[in-house]
Amino acid sequence: MLLAEHVSKSYGALTVLRDINLRLERSQVLSLVGPSGSGKSTFLRCINSLETIEGGMIWVNGSLVGYKQVGDSYHELTERELATQRATCGMVFQSYNLFPHMTALENIIEAPVHVRKVPRKQAIEEARGLLAAVGLSAKADFYPRQLSGGQQQRVAIARALAMKPELMLFDEPTSALDPQLVGEVLDVMRKLADAGTTMVVVTHELEFAREISDFVAFMDGGVIVEYGAPSQVLVDPLDGRTRAFITRQKSAA
Repeated sequence: MLLAEHVSKSYGALTVLRDINLRLERSQVLSLVGPSGSGKSTFLRCINSLETIEGGMIWVNGSLVGYKQVGDSYHELTERELATQRATCGMVFQSYNLFPHMTALENIIEAPVHVRKVPRKQAIEEARGLLAAVGLSAKADFYPRQLSGGQQQRVAIARALAMKPELMLFDEPTSALDPQLVGEVLDVMRKLADAGTTMVVVTHELEFAREISDFVAFMDGGVIVEYGAPSQVLVDPLDGRTRAFITRQKSAA
């Protein structure tokens, strides 16, 4: 489902990703952990072609991200082609990015109706099913300002799922939430993982990462320092940088 080979990314003289290599199969969950500025969110954005990589290649479900091959050469996709490709990934950001003038239901059906050309009646039926799945059936006609932060983030997850993505990307989805609201979003993500949704999750919730992940990558300084099963990376890490990070996180908890 996801293959990254020798991926690099720079902003001017600042290199933020260096030789990133990983593979994720369908229905698996990968968590990216590490200190702020380590490149986790940038890599997530590269997967969804929101950022352009300078080196290496990324494939999602067999399709090369951001480029097409013509003979022996590669050409950047057009904006229209990029938009089509991005639809294969659902992305949930730190901020909810809901349309404030639309209800929860309207936020969810907007992209399916206008991008995927799903009939409005069908989109509404599917949206109500997604709201039920995230525990918000009673909030369909509520506007974002009438919802808590946790409820808004659950609507954002439902909105991403409405496009029927092959891969779900989560960029620290609980970091902007009050502590008492974190659990309700994590519960939705647990259900997605249990249902076999392929996911890449950037998170600082280490216990959550240990619980839901098939693999964990610890990143620091733009590189993957350590990669493996949660029981190894988060419980018995081999690298000193990983051990120091986990110790700091436990001390701060």
